Amino acid sequence: MLADATELMARFGGDAAFEAAARADRSRDLGNVVHFCRWRQVERLVVLLSEDGATGTVH
Repeated sequence: MLADATELMARFGGDAAFEAAARADRSRDLGNVVHFCRWRQVERLVVLLSEDGATGTVH
């Protein structure tokens, strides 16, 4: 999943999350639940990796 996220970020830059969402939508339309969930997770990971600061609780 990390490899997919970094590859999308390298290819699509700031639009990487939109591309992951589009891939998830295509998978959903095809009835492929596993790939739908995978691409949604990739989308979330891209957003997380794109943030400048720490997210959530910092110990």
